[in-house]
Amino acid sequence: MSIIKDVEKHAGDRMQHSVTHFRETLSRIRAGKANVHILDGIKIEYYGSVVPLSNVATISTPDAKTITILAWEKQMLKTIEKAILDSDVGITPENNGEIIRLGIPPLTEERRKQLVKQSNAEAESARISVRNARREAIEASKKAVKAGTPEDDGKETEVSIQKLHDKYLRLIDDTLSDKEKEIMTV
Repeated sequence: MSIIKDVEKHAGDRMQHSVTHFRETLSRIRAGKANVHILDGIKIEYYGSVVPLSNVATISTPDAKTITILAWEKQMLKTIEKAILDSDVGITPENNGEIIRLGIPPLTEERRKQLVKQSNAEAESARISVRNARREAIEASKKAVKAGTPEDDGKETEVSIQKLHDKYLRLIDDTLSDKEKEIMTV
């Protein structure tokens, strides 16, 4: 019975991880409002190692259309500016020698549709990950039944795993729906 419970727990953990990763990915998609998470993927060369931007600067949003980056060391401003330009953020930084400002431009209708498509693609990737976790858990459950676990326990586990699967797919769909509304709101 403990093997079955381990299978369920492992499947639930993998499904939860998929949803968490999906939410983090969506938080990096710009929706017309200033959000410091769009800079999460940017890495900076800092004294011989590559670190996230947040490790070398303070990032804040003074208003809904601006992100400011205050480097902890002034010589890092050029490096930060270059990293932002090289990234896929799509915003040109303004460097005044003290602080870097990112003005968030309003999204065009075409760009909004692209972002919705990108969000849908990320959602499908998360769904596939959840389905794979379900499939692997059911396979492990069937192996446990062949190894001597009672069939009733195996069937109960399959039903339980399917319920987990459905729950996490609903979470993905709800999160996607919220993001689509956020993107399409002008």
